[in-house]
Amino acid sequence: MKLLENSKLDAVSSTLSFETPACDIITRVESYSCKMAGDPKKLYKQLRNEPGTSPHDLEILGPSQIQLPMYNYGLLNSPTQMMHTNPMARSMSSDDESPLNKTIPRKTLIFLISTLNASFQPDYEFSCCTSQDFSRETNLELVKNAVDSRFISVMGDYYRSVSPQLWSVIDEEINIKESEIFSYHPDGTSDPFSESGIIWSFNFFFHNKKLRRILFLTCRADCKTTSNDEDNEEDEPLEINNYLTFEG
Repeated sequence: MKLLENSKLDAVSSTLSFETPACDIITRVESYSCKMAGDPKKLYKQLRNEPGTSPHDLEILGPSQIQLPMYNYGLLNSPTQMMHTNPMARSMSSDDESPLNKTIPRKTLIFLISTLNASFQPDYEFSCCTSQDFSRETNLELVKNAVDSRFISVMGDYYRSVSPQLWSVIDEEINIKESEIFSYHPDGTSDPFSESGIIWSFNFFFHNKKLRRILFLTCRADCKTTSNDEDNEEDEPLEINNYLTFEG
C-alpha cells in the first residue's frame, strides 16, 4: 500500500489531533493506493497464496460494534436532540441481515490488513488479523454519528464547524457513496488501540474499488494519568472502553 500525499487530509488530521486536560486525541485521515510494491507486495503475495485459499474466497466478518447513539450528533447544525430507540430507529442498524454484508473477499481483507500495517509499521504488525477482526458498515449515517459523537464529546461546539470540512475532504478523496465501509476492532492485546490508557478508539476504512484506493480514518484517546496510576499499586485500575458503544 502506498500512502498518497494529500495536504487537505493532513490539515484535518492535524486539527483533530490535540491535547485535553484528561487525554491526548490522536487522529489520522490517510489515503492509500491499493497498488502493491516492495514489502507490502511481498506480504500481499504471502497472504494471497496461503494453502487452501483464493483471493476470491469469501470470509466471514465480525459483527458491527456500532450501536445506535443515545444522542444524534449528526444534526450538528441544530441543538443536540435525543434519538429514541424504537422499531424505526432499530431498522437503521448497520448490522444488515444480508449474508453478503457479513462476508468479505479475501483480497479486500488483505488490503485492509495491509493498510493497517502501512499506517502503523514498524511499531505494530497486523498480519495475524483475521476477517473476524473487521466488520462491514452498511449505514453511512451511523458511521458519521459514531465519529461525530466522539469528536463533539471532546471538542464541544467547535467541532460543529470542523465536521463539514472533515466529511467534505473525505468525500473528495474517496467518493463515499461509491465506497464500501469497514471497521476494525482492537484485538485487546497487541495493537495501538489496546495499550494501557486508551479510553476509546475508532477505525474506519472507505474502500473505492474503481479508484483502487482506501481512505483510513482512525482516532484514539490516550489517558494522560495512566503512567502515574501505574506507579501507585494502590490506585484503582483504569476502566478502558475501546469500542464504539453509546450508553444511556
